[in-house]
Amino acid sequence: MDIPSKITCVDCGELAYLMTSEPEFGFSAGDWVAYRCSGCGDRWDLEVSEEIQDSKSPTS
Repeated sequence: MDIPSKITCVDCGELAYLMTSEPEFGFSAGDWVAYRCSGCGDRWDLEVSEEIQDSKSPTS
């Protein structure tokens, strides 16, 4: 499973970079990964999920 190498920090809006090394057989749902923000230095620990979020607004 592919995961992003960087995300946007929700605290300051700067880029947060992946700190966790990819396992030998890749990431799987349920794994935990850590990101460190380049702006504020916050650490984000996120659980890998198979869920895909749609960035479009829901229609009525």
